This record gives sequence, structure tokens and C-alpha cells, in this order.
Amino acid sequence: MPRSDESDAPVSPPPPPLRPFLVMAQDPSIRNPDGTILMAEIRIPSEELAAGPRGHRVHVVDYDGSREAYFGRHVLPDREPAAWRRADPSLISDRVFHAQNVYALVMRTLFRFEHALGRRVTWQFESHQINVAPHAFLDANAFYSRDDQGLLFGYFAGSKGQPVFACLSHDVVVHEATHALLDGLRKRYLDPSSPDQAAFHEGFADVVALLSVLSLRELLERLLVRGEPRQRQARRRPTTLSRSLVSEESLKRSTLFGLAEEMGAEMRQARGDALRRSVELAPDRRLLATEEFQQPHRRGEVLVAAVMRAFLGVWLNRIGQLGEVEPGRVSLRRVAEEGAEAADYLGTMLVRGLDYMPPVDVSFGDALSAVLTADSEIRPDDWKYNFRVHLRRACLGYGIVPSSSRPDLPGGWKHPEVASDYTRVHHAQLQSDPEEVFRFLWENRHALAVREEPFTRVQSVRPAIRVGPDGFTLRETVAEYTQTLKLAASELPRLRIRVPEGMPPDTEVSLYGGGTLIFDDFGRLKYHVSNDILNREKQSERLCHLWEYGFFRKGGSAFNRFSTLHRLRGLGTLRQAREEW
Repeated sequence: MPRSDESDAPVSPPPPPLRPFLVMAQDPSIRNPDGTILMAEIRIPSEELAAGPRGHRVHVVDYDGSREAYFGRHVLPDREPAAWRRADPSLISDRVFHAQNVYALVMRTLFRFEHALGRRVTWQFESHQINVAPHAFLDANAFYSRDDQGLLFGYFAGSKGQPVFACLSHDVVVHEATHALLDGLRKRYLDPSSPDQAAFHEGFADVVALLSVLSLRELLERLLVRGEPRQRQARRRPTTLSRSLVSEESLKRSTLFGLAEEMGAEMRQARGDALRRSVELAPDRRLLATEEFQQPHRRGEVLVAAVMRAFLGVWLNRIGQLGEVEPGRVSLRRVAEEGAEAADYLGTMLVRGLDYMPPVDVSFGDALSAVLTADSEIRPDDWKYNFRVHLRRACLGYGIVPSSSRPDLPGGWKHPEVASDYTRVHHAQLQSDPEEVFRFLWENRHALAVREEPFTRVQSVRPAIRVGPDGFTLRETVAEYTQTLKLAASELPRLRIRVPEGMPPDTEVSLYGGGTLIFDDFGRLKYHVSNDILNREKQSERLCHLWEYGFFRKGGSAFNRFSTLHRLRGLGTLRQAREEW
């Protein structure tokens, strides 16, 4: 009789790598013709979830601080209920769906960042898991808090007394998750700095959130048919679209303007009118120099406007290559697919650029050069989308000038002009060891024009593996270092840095600088993206800006400013409160 062997036991198939989740395509205000809520199915990496839901990176905590009430740990269903699948408006009051919506959208945002960067992304706190509170407080607000290690979403009574939940808004959830991820990647971007750096956090989070929404084909189809006659809109599933509705003005009106209109008026208390104001901004190279656009969330809208204009340009080019399915009409699905794919790629392109940005005092010009350079490394031939051309042209139209340029890549970072010395460093260690990177930095401080006097620290060393469109991998190591110099205001003239008018001579001042080092897979330096700590012009402008906004008088911290900033934004305040830092 043959001996039984454990190897003969049936082997369970491995779980699928991705799991589908139903989420709100935008928010409860966007409905189908039959009155049901417009939903979307997204796919994220599958994992074994504990009650909460709680996964390896996201922990949903249904605690209401205003009521001091805990609503328990929710278990997400393996098969979504029929009411969810038919997008019944009862979803608005379903706490389990609220938990699924925030969990899935935060995880999708994390997944997109990690896919773009080619590595795991950590939070800017000790825990591996970020807390997400879908009903954190009674207020028309939502924000990321490093101190609370979490994302906090409010709720409030609408104009008709019905509850409105920020956790049900796709763009609000992704916006806050982007703040957390950006903080994990660039800790010093929350430091008090220039108007651009303060605005970058808001503008970048807005752009990632909007592109996340626009990457959903279902939503684009819904918005595109708004320009059709009512009888066509009423059809359950229209399949074609009038060619006249895919011009530049029509697309702006039906998608970007349409999205701004359909985002519920109630939710504008939490999200503000940033999208509406951004898409209405006509190109003007003088905008950033005006007083109105010194205010962070208003200034960030210029960045949003430039990126959205580039997105439209690419989408129009792709639509122009589509044939007609019948005289005067194009395929609605193909138009929506082209827009969704363009939005998805542009979002990936922008996230990938974070690795090529300086670690401190980032400007819009730095960000533009970083995105152009990072994209050229993974996609040397930009023939399909021509995104680099469109993005650079759109940014220039709003006065955002690249911080660098080179003959073969307009607007891109230059390669090091002086060869580095590797004789005393170990190439393999440069991929993971901050001490080895510091040794390289010190040995090459003169070639790289790195100052000796300030306190210098290598903040991170992150290997990255990215897959290009040709299927080949790009291996890089991204290391960042920062420099700090503390001195009295009376010492600034010696460094030829302007003292803000009215600042007492004994005021303690901190100067910041630093750089990002990009090594190839052989440990050779490809790029050194730096902000000189003794850059007279940049430091003078930074100190004057902070003095004007009350930072030195208050001595506050930027770490918890998102709550205030988002509340001002929601109220439509055009002038930032002094001493907000």
C-alpha cells in the first residue's frame, strides 16, 4: 500500500495579487441618470485584513472625538452587499462602507506612489501603520496630522440638515493621503520656508488627488456626456460622443469645469473652490509675483492650473488620433480611456519626480526640472504622450521657469560637471549606508560645492527599481542630505544675507540647505540636486518672507498647520492669517 505523503495534499492556489474594491468615483453628489451614486471599482494589493479594517499600512479607527464615541472595528465583506453594488444612496449612512472607502483610497494612493518610485514608502513617524479616522470630529474639515500619526476626516450638517462626510469624497481622501506620503518622503518640506515650499504641499496634493479622480474611466464618461442632448444623456449606457464635444473648450467645460460644478456644494466647505479657481486661471507669467498669490493655497492653485493645462493638451492630442465610429461621432469609451490613461501616467510622472527634488526649500522651478529629468530617465522617448513638452510649455505660461536646463533636455537637471572621486568609498555600500554616502559627500565636497562649516547629515538612502515602458529596469539609489547653520541676525551681513527690516540683531536665525544625490546601479553619481545653504538671494527672500508672516515673533511650528490651512481654504479666505506657522 503506497505511503501517504504530505506532498500529496492539495495545494491551495495563491491569493490573487490584487483585490477589487468599490469606492465613490467622486462624492455622493455625482449621480447616474437613475439617481444612483456614481461608483468605481479600483484594484489594490490584496492582504489579510484584521477588523477595523486594519492592514499592514493602514488602520481605520472609527472614533468620533466630538462625541467621544467609538463605533467599533468594522469587518469588510468578502462579497460587497447588493446595496453597494447597485450604488444605492443608503451608502451615505453606511459606516462599514465609509471604512472601505477610506481604506481602499488611501491604499490605492500608497500603491501608486510605491509603483512610481520603485520601492516602499514609509510614513514620517515610527509606526508602520497610519491611523485613518473617517468620523474624527464635527467640522467641515479634513487634514493630515504627523503628531496623531493619521488622517482625520470631519462631518457636518448640510444645508438641508443631512449629514455630509468628508471621508466619502475621493479627492479629499487622496489629497490628505498625499500630504502624509509627501511628508514621509520629504520631511523638511513642512519647515517654514519660501512661499513656493508652503504652496507646494497643497498644490501637489491637489494635483495628485485630481488626477486620481480623472484616472477613473467611469467618471470621465459621466462628465463627457453632460454636453449631449438630454435624450442621449438619459440613455442607460451611451456609447458615442459628438466630435464637437472633444474640442479644448468643450473638454474644459465638460470635464474640469464639470467636475468642479458636480463636486457637491456642501463639500466645498471642506475642500474649498480650489479646482474651480484653478481651471479658470488663464496663463499669465506675472501671477506668482502678485500679492494675492503669495498666500500658500492660492499660490498652489497656479501649479494646479499649469498641470491641468498640460493634461488637457495631451488628452486632445490623443483624441485627435481617434477615428470616427459614425459620421461626426467618436467612441465615448475610447475618449474616456485616453483621458484616464493620460491622467494616470501624469500622476505617476509627478510622483516619480519627488526623488529628483532638493530636500529643502523646494521651488516650483525645482519641481518642474525634477519631473522632466525623472521622466526622461525612465522614458527617454516621449513620443506617445509628449508630456514633457506639454508640461514645460504650460508651466512657462504661468511663470514657472525650470531651475535648470541642458541641450538634450530643455528644463532638465544637468549632470555633474566635475568627476567625482570614488577611491575611498565602497560602491556597494552607497546603495544603503548613510555613513558611506557621507564619506562620499565629504571626499567630494569641493567638486560638489558642498559647504564644510554647517552641520551636515545624510537623512536617507533609498534604493529604487523602476520598470520602463520597454520592460527594462532602471536601478538607482536616492540619497538626501541636509545642512543647518544657526546664527544671530547680526551675523547675516557678514554672509551678505539681507536682514529683514525690523528684525532685532539678537534674533536666532536658522539657515537650511542640502541636496539629493542620484547614483546609478554602478554607484556612480548621475545627478546632484542641491540648494546652497549660503545662497544669498534665496536665503534673503526666505527670511524676509518668514519675518513678514510672523514666524520669528511666534516661534511656532509648521507641523500642525494643515488643519488651519484647510479651514482657511474651505472658507475661501484669500489672505493667509498672520503667524499661521
